[in-house]
Amino acid sequence: FSCRKPLAMTGKLRPARAAAAGVSAMDMKKIIVLGGDGFCGWPTTLHLADQGHDVVSVDNLSRRNIDTEMGCDSLTPIQSPETRQRAWKEVGGRPFEFVNLDVAKDYDLLLALIKAEKPDAIVHFAEQRAAPYSQKNSKTKRYTVDNNVGGTNNLLAAVVDSDLDIHVVHLGTMGVYGYGSSGGKIPEGYLPVTLPNGEKKEILHPAYPGSVYHTTKCLDALLFQFYNKNDQIRVTDLHQGIVWGTNTPQTVRDERLINRFDYDGDYGTVLNRFLMQSSMGVPLTVYGTGGQTRGFIHIKDTCRCIEAAINNPPAKGERVEIFNQIAETARVRDIAEMIQKQTGCEVNFLANPRNEDAENELDVTNNKFMNFLGDMISLDSQEGLFEEVQTITTKYKDRCINEKILPASFWNKRTAAACESNTLDVKAPAVAPGEKKLGGVFM
Repeated sequence: FSCRKPLAMTGKLRPARAAAAGVSAMDMKKIIVLGGDGFCGWPTTLHLADQGHDVVSVDNLSRRNIDTEMGCDSLTPIQSPETRQRAWKEVGGRPFEFVNLDVAKDYDLLLALIKAEKPDAIVHFAEQRAAPYSQKNSKTKRYTVDNNVGGTNNLLAAVVDSDLDIHVVHLGTMGVYGYGSSGGKIPEGYLPVTLPNGEKKEILHPAYPGSVYHTTKCLDALLFQFYNKNDQIRVTDLHQGIVWGTNTPQTVRDERLINRFDYDGDYGTVLNRFLMQSSMGVPLTVYGTGGQTRGFIHIKDTCRCIEAAINNPPAKGERVEIFNQIAETARVRDIAEMIQKQTGCEVNFLANPRNEDAENELDVTNNKFMNFLGDMISLDSQEGLFEEVQTITTKYKDRCINEKILPASFWNKRTAAACESNTLDVKAPAVAPGEKKLGGVFM
């Protein structure tokens, strides 16, 4: 197994604080976390509160409603927001507020909240985050666009109407770039170009989305550019890779604080699905040849990156700051092989539900966060975290519905027809590594 990790850089940027350090009264910030009940939003809420910040968590609980819609709960039994708040207080955590609000629909309530709280920063997780779910049918496509783009525009408009100087930190995706090459390493947001007259400048990296979900993130980026140019809103956009892992130092303090764990074909991220399947004796479900190369980051580092972005806002009038929020890149079949060697599990090669090349290279720059953090958790070292995930999945394996593991959303009629033969039974790869075929992996 091999992966490509950009080298750590040196610099004078302000680092994320150590987990137990806390903040001084001077450094403490008021932070609103939109989407604070979700897979990334929940541990980030606790991480920021644990650092001594004054946090308000906002969520409309839509992800829990989607669980009901799909007939598939989180593998881990997540508690209600009220129970989570109470458990956090009981273990000595800094209290945070929870507000049930729909960012995409409740504009007046959102604006009133911003005016009342006067936050220094707003972290924006409040978007439908699964590419497969966004491709399921016309209803989910329309919902993803309405919720994601409408919510982002509402947030930016509310910041303008509040007359407050607020730093917006948005969780985006590496998928805005597409999965290929920019003639070298994919830069952090801006591509240097030479115009026909010889003038050199930097432009927003061309968008090449691979799903309706990824398209909404590209549209978010354009909204950020406009509001930044027109209203001088300070924005940091984080192009994140695939998140793996479950718990953080905060969520392990009480079982009632456990983070959600998605294993289904729509929301389960590829590495977490593999770890769950290996612990349950289910063959790893590799799509196509498994030749897709993707960026990865552990949930602990997601929280640290968010904090680092909050601590280092762009100055008023500066362009949108863009970070590539990944620790490393790796090929899916290499990850499957690594887990197979560790656990002896079998590997199942399925037809691909996506409409994209089965093989790609991915060379990415992440110098800015390496400046902030110095190092991040890698798949090679992973500090026993594979075992942590497998322990969790073994503990709650009775909650798994095996048929939900298979892909249930397809990019078009052609890929849907190709996937009709998919099964959890072991199958050999249908295409030799290196060949091109429609397909991909879940994000």
